[in-house]
Amino acid sequence: MKVLLLDKNHPLITKQLLDRNFILEEDFTSSYDEVCDKIGNYEGVIIRSRIPLDRSFLEKATHLKFIARVGAGMENIDVEVAKKLGIQLINSPEGNRDSVAEHVVGMLLILMNRLFIASQEVKQGIWKREENRGDELLGKTVGLIGYGNMGKATAKRLSGFGCRVIFYDILPNLSDEYGMQVSVEELKRTADILSLHIPLTSETHYLIDDQFFKDMKNGIYFINTARGKNVKTKDLVIALKSGKIKGAGLDVLEYEKSSFENIETENEDLKYLLTSEKVIVTPHIAGWTIQSKEKLAQIIVDKIVALYC
Repeated sequence: MKVLLLDKNHPLITKQLLDRNFILEEDFTSSYDEVCDKIGNYEGVIIRSRIPLDRSFLEKATHLKFIARVGAGMENIDVEVAKKLGIQLINSPEGNRDSVAEHVVGMLLILMNRLFIASQEVKQGIWKREENRGDELLGKTVGLIGYGNMGKATAKRLSGFGCRVIFYDILPNLSDEYGMQVSVEELKRTADILSLHIPLTSETHYLIDDQFFKDMKNGIYFINTARGKNVKTKDLVIALKSGKIKGAGLDVLEYEKSSFENIETENEDLKYLLTSEKVIVTPHIAGWTIQSKEKLAQIIVDKIVALYC
């Protein structure tokens, strides 16, 4: 089977697939049009986020049997067209669920204990104790939107801090020892912390908006390690300025490029997020650890081998 690798990943993918007699070609620089011109020569493609696999691309992939995304989200693939063409879709959300969960906890601890602010102040010779009094996770109700791999891993971590974890998911009967499934209305009424763990779809685009925040308690903490476009940024900024949201941890931004490699758009809302003491922003790295890089790759290899060897 001839496979095209469009993004750099852990070298174990190349080694293990070559060991199983796959024919591999790496192309980390060609443009979308250049890749479209040759994709008909391959039976498999392994990607992250550099090239969008839209209808035009897939219709030219006349011999493609599988698409493997090293990661969780599939929004850069036209999933419906791929299914109609009989192309197998593979991803690896199991590979970075632990790193995402730890990132969520880290952001909450930094926000709630004012760790970044206090550290910066001390480095500038400012010694404030009362002003930097923290807020404990113990006893808080954490509301998760989405209870797949990332949501469940996050619930497991937070339950160890003595939190009550509730969640909303479109699938039924998902409650377990770490989290209790509730209606979205109950989550809004009772959560002290809101954390997103959902893909980007037409249903989840701008799911979190002004009305969503208004329906929640005052003074919540908000964490987003899912997708930037799940949240209407201008409404998030309004909620931060009003005090509705006490603090926000954002690993993803509405204004990211589709490849997640940088910011595509700059405006006043983004400027506020980047300068506010209430907000910490990281560059889409929640699932980006030394361990997750290897696990993501290994899971992809294992799934490909299970299907085609």
